Formats: sequence, C-alpha cells, structure tokens
Amino acid sequence: MAEFTKNLTENLKKIDKILRPEKSFDLIKRDLIIGERAAVLYFIDGFIKDEVFEKILEFLFKIKAEELQNIQDMGRYMKNFMPYVEVDTADNTGSMVTAVLSGPAVLLIDGISGALVIDVREYPTRSVGEPDKDRSLRGARDGFLETLIFNTALLRRRIRDPRLRMEHFTVGSVSKVDVSLSYLDGVADEKLLKKLREKLKTLDIGSISMTGQAIAEKLVPTAFFNPFPKVRYTERPDYASASVMEGKVLLLMDNSPLVMIFPTCFADFSREADDYNFPRLTGSYIRILRIFIAIFTVLLTPFTLLIINDPALAPDWLKFMIPSDHAQLPIFVQLLLLEFIVDGLRLASLNTPDSLSNSLGIIGGLLLSEFAVKAGWFVPEAILYMAFVAIASYTQPSFEMGYAMKFIRILTLIFTQLLGLWGFILGLLSGLCGLIFSKTLSGRGYFYPVIPFNLQNFIKLFVRTKIKH
Repeated sequence: MAEFTKNLTENLKKIDKILRPEKSFDLIKRDLIIGERAAVLYFIDGFIKDEVFEKILEFLFKIKAEELQNIQDMGRYMKNFMPYVEVDTADNTGSMVTAVLSGPAVLLIDGISGALVIDVREYPTRSVGEPDKDRSLRGARDGFLETLIFNTALLRRRIRDPRLRMEHFTVGSVSKVDVSLSYLDGVADEKLLKKLREKLKTLDIGSISMTGQAIAEKLVPTAFFNPFPKVRYTERPDYASASVMEGKVLLLMDNSPLVMIFPTCFADFSREADDYNFPRLTGSYIRILRIFIAIFTVLLTPFTLLIINDPALAPDWLKFMIPSDHAQLPIFVQLLLLEFIVDGLRLASLNTPDSLSNSLGIIGGLLLSEFAVKAGWFVPEAILYMAFVAIASYTQPSFEMGYAMKFIRILTLIFTQLLGLWGFILGLLSGLCGLIFSKTLSGRGYFYPVIPFNLQNFIKLFVRTKIKH
C-alpha cells in the first residue's frame, strides 16, 4: 500500500494504475479547482446522493486560496473545511481504493497529504417489508434488507441501550464485504466474542458476494454428515433484537438480509416470534405443538414402514395404519420416492412465476397423486402420510433444521428397511448422536438443556416464560 504524498500528480498515477477509470464508465474521475489548487474527486456513479454532494461542492468552491496556506494534511483540512458529518481520511492507496469501490467519494487536493473520504453513498434498495419466510400472526411487519447500515438502524431503533456495540470488519480478499458483530457489552459471552473477532480477522476467503453461508462454514466448521445447523438465520429485526438482549451475538453482512445468530443450539429452533405475541398459555401451546409435530414428522414414515414389514409389532389400535391394498412398488420404494417427489415439487414451485406457483403446486400434487394411485404405483396411505409430513414440516421456522430432520427421517427409513426394528432404533440413535456429540461455537453442548440436563431450561423449552419488563 503506497503512502500518499503532497504531490497530487504522483498520487494520481498510483491510484489510476489500480482503478483504471478509463476502463469503467461508471467510475468517475472529476478534476476540480479548490482554493486555486488542483483537486480530483473519485466516485462510483449511482452511489452518490446528488443533492447532498451538490451542496458540498458549492461550499468547497467558496474556499479561498489564503485559507489553505497553512493546511498541510487532510485531517486538519477535514476539521476546518468539511461541514458534512460522515467523513474520514485515508493515508494510503489501498484504503482509498477500497473506500471508492465501497461507495463513498474520495477527494485529493494538491499540496495536502492524504485523501478525504466523504460518505455520501446511497445504495439501491427495496422497501422495508415483512420477510416471506419469517412471517408472524402478530408483531412487527418490517424485515432486514440488503444494506448493512439500514439493518443496524433497525436494531438501534429497538435497543436504545448504550451497551449495544456494532463492530465493523471487512471480509473477502475480492469482494471486501462489510460485516458487523452486534452484541450487548457485558451481557454477551466475551470468550465467544474473542473467538469471532479472531476468525473474522484471519478469514481466508476470496469472495462472498452470493451468500453468507461461506462465512458460516468458516466460522463454525461442521462435519459433512452432521445435518444439524450450528447457525440460526433470521430476517426479523424483533427476533434478532430479542436474541441480542438474551446475550446472543449477531453477525450482519452487507448485501444480505439474513442475520446470523451465535451461539445456536438445538433448543433455539423450538422458539419463534409468535410465541411472545400471544398470552403465555397460547404461546406455550404453540411451542409444544411445534415440538411434537417436528418429532412426529421424523417418526411417522419409518414407523409405518416398520409395522407394514412386521405387522406383529403393531398394537391392535394401530392396525389401521397398515394398507389393505397392494401396489406395484414396495412400500419402502414408495415412501422414498415420495420424499424426492415432494422436494421436486417444492423446487418447481420456487422457479414458477408467482401468479402460477400456488395453483401449479396444488393441482400438480393432486394430479400426480391421483394418477399414481390409479396406475397402481402407490397406495393411498403412503401418499397421505407423506402429504402430512410435507405440510407439517412447515411448522419448523428454520429451513436448515427442517432439512436436518428430513435427512434423519430418510436415514431411519433406510435402516428400518434393512434391519427391521433394530434398524429403526439405529436410525433414531444416529440422529441422537449427531445432537449429543455436537458443540456450539461457544463450546456448550448442542443438545443443551437435555444433555447436559438443566431442569429449569428444559421446562422453558415447552413453557413460554414471562416477558421481562
């Protein structure tokens, strides 16, 4: 990184060699005269607030030559001649180039060392609306956006505590994306914060322009065969704010509306914003229902396969679950195919235009199931059970945890077909081992408060606690 000198021509040669403004039409290099001195302004077209910058330039053009006689560095110039609030200085070409490509305008003046970074950027953005995935029956209707500073403002609006911290980092040697750690000082785990800071500072990654999953995988390495997510994502500012006040740490990333919550254990996925938008009894009922439906979706199809393959294991009151009809395909193949068909329909609905997605998904599912039964491929009971599993899986607000449960269900289904009752037990034990032997980023057991057992927090899994005032 070359240091700036007072010679404007030398500085421009270093900068132009890196930025090459003649190669990019949207990278503007404008020559100015300020106080009878040559000056140059660099900025990206489309990121600048035109009205604000017009007023700044109007002020700069009124500066007289004698007023700049004793100004030798840009820090002093900033204090005396820059009325705008969001300004900073850059001492070398590296920090200056990064600033320009991030959106702010950068001003250089002949005879004054350094560069002035003027943050008048305005990113293209959408309106603040409720996220499609994290909807709630009651509560706030705003959601995080793809602009980091807007997201931090949404948190500041809810947490007016002087202990709220927003630490800034730049990640990615190519993309240089801005990320922020948000937490309550004195409440969040200091060991966790130290670990996150060290990881972010030493993160060896080229680009994260597409998704924050690259950061998540670097921060929390997970075994390939362990499907349980170690990071919880949310697009709701109210849920994120509540997590911060509970001592969690948020990681916000520019260009993404998803906010990561650390540390995350299995119990965190049983909670949702709606639990706190209703009275305690109703909130507790919703939470208990969500937990038991999640368990039921894992057990239903493997248990059905178990009693069909060995009817002697089924008690009399469950005999009705055994199909009376027979199909051309074995029941194991039917259930396994239906798992993939449901995912195929889900992917098709995502790539279908909005005006057709709902009707296509419903009609497609009905037509496929009806023709499959008439053709003798599937029995109606198999389609009924998978239809329930597919619909009930949406009670789990986390997409990642929903797929983790799906993988455990498929694994148990395969083991049950191969080994019968012992396979059914082995499949469930495999999922349980994935929970027991996992650790969160803070080092605590992933299956807490079940293992290690904590009675008070275990009760809180099912009973929504009183909201603290």
